[in-house]
Amino acid sequence: MIKVRTRDFIHSTDDLYFASTNYLHPDNRVICFLRYIPDPNGDREKNGKKYSKVNSEEAYTFLRENYPEYLYYSEVTNVEMMGVPLEKVDEIIRPENRLKEIREGKDSKVSDETRNKLIDLSDFFHYIAGIDYENLGISGSTCPGLQKTESSDLDFVVYGLENHRKAINTFKKYHDQEVEVGEGDSKRKIILNPIQNQFWERLYHKRIKDDSLTKEEFCWYESRKFNRGVIRGTLFDILCTRNFDEIKGEWEDTIYEPQGVAKVECTISNALEFMDNPAIYDIKDVKVLEGPDVKISKLASFTHTYAGEVFENERAVARGKLEKIITKGEKPKYRILVGSTRESLGEYIKFKESPV
Repeated sequence: MIKVRTRDFIHSTDDLYFASTNYLHPDNRVICFLRYIPDPNGDREKNGKKYSKVNSEEAYTFLRENYPEYLYYSEVTNVEMMGVPLEKVDEIIRPENRLKEIREGKDSKVSDETRNKLIDLSDFFHYIAGIDYENLGISGSTCPGLQKTESSDLDFVVYGLENHRKAINTFKKYHDQEVEVGEGDSKRKIILNPIQNQFWERLYHKRIKDDSLTKEEFCWYESRKFNRGVIRGTLFDILCTRNFDEIKGEWEDTIYEPQGVAKVECTISNALEFMDNPAIYDIKDVKVLEGPDVKISKLASFTHTYAGEVFENERAVARGKLEKIITKGEKPKYRILVGSTRESLGEYIKFKESPV
């Protein structure tokens, strides 16, 4: 079976670009989500061809009308999903390889400005946080080479749960400070900044599509995560992806049965995986506010907005899709899934009371 991790990109034989959304996959396809399609009027270009980015609704509609073989009903998740059949996998584009390629100057499409920013980011996490280069990568539009402008956000990836926590804590400690990186003639000083005012409006409207969070609440939550910053005017994310030795099980081991919608009030008991994809929170002292009165022990989020939203021992409220988790050899459990669609309308994880 092909090994594909979250944040890898798949280029298909039909010239479609998908982003992987899972660590585990069926035997016959790669679970992923359509992100870029060929379009003569598109605003992105690669190898002389133009492409457009699609949202959730556009992606499903496009595949249903043009390539229905990429859609299938999963008996594991009990929903219709996207997945590239193995015979249609043309290339797996891995963030760690892509970053190495850009650092070494092997892609002339990437400007010197973007390349230098990626070198500085990777050197910061290597020299200051002590993370090996092999555990760093670049995802997002830069991974498949479909970045739109010089100001395109940089979706920086850190591999390994502990490495990611180390990266976040290092950025939190050294943000706004001049630090020295490199060796010999390449030794230099760099500064990474937290999110700056001019980015808030764009971030808020990009992430929030309903009234789940006010702009003030969104900014407050994001400011304390330290998983996003600015390098010389360009926004970057510090994204988490597991190392291969942290990926356990097989695709069919666990089945998720939809149980409607639920809302709970709870305390976060464990948040080690709260910036993974999906972000996972263990919860306790649960009070069911909406939906079936069952014992819910986990929250999960497939949207970046609610990853890292609340910390251990904080009291939270969450609303989303209730799922029954059936794992071989274990008693059934229940979780609330936030981000059953990319836009996460009516779904959230936040403080019981507004922080602002």
